[in-house]
Amino acid sequence: MNAALELHGVTRRYGATQVLRGVDLRVAQGERHALIGPNGAGKSTLFDLISGRARPDDGRIVANGIDITGEPPQRVARTLARSFQTTSVFGGLSVLDNLRCAALGASSSGFLDRWLPSRKIDARAHAMLDAIGLAERACELAARLTYAEQRALDLGIALATDAPLILLDEPTAGMNRAEATRALALIRATTEGRTLLVIEHDMDAVFSLADRISVLVRGRVIATGTPAAIRANRDVRQAYLGGVAP
Repeated sequence: MNAALELHGVTRRYGATQVLRGVDLRVAQGERHALIGPNGAGKSTLFDLISGRARPDDGRIVANGIDITGEPPQRVARTLARSFQTTSVFGGLSVLDNLRCAALGASSSGFLDRWLPSRKIDARAHAMLDAIGLAERACELAARLTYAEQRALDLGIALATDAPLILLDEPTAGMNRAEATRALALIRATTEGRTLLVIEHDMDAVFSLADRISVLVRGRVIATGTPAAIRANRDVRQAYLGGVAP
């Protein structure tokens, strides 16, 4: 299967501290791939490099066959979309206008086309409203949504860009069990057919969602495999899962 994302020997230093130490990673097209590891392992730094918010010191990043190493975020955004650990919605805009902004940004590469009224943009925004279950809150200011609803809107914003590769950074963080269960169901339903790379600390969520899992420890990927293989991996258990099989 073709790769949606490939990392080859990616490194990143901050002063004397080496955060990433030659990361190799391959995510197949259409795969739901989880990236797990202890705090400080370099997971969010890796997302920053992939999404263009920071540049790697060494190595290559290829998304859907395009070398995006060191490209700025506005160029990388044509290939992938990312959500963050904390909600990043525009609180002063309505729920619908948040989604319109995302759809507008992906609608065309031409400057003039971006400013023309588009039924396609509205249709995409309304379709995403339905998909994330916020159609009844369309005219509500995003700041007035609950935390779980804002996280759902974050997902909708990422999906409304129509990017083939989606990066989600701890999508269930701060949610109670019921909210997290609903969020996972939403992610499964709305990312069907797309490639997903997700950072998540909730192991129940990881093992129920991911097709494959990569484990990052001290800036290196120490294992990649199916959920069953990762559960059984002795190095992973010792480094991250508490020393015993869950």
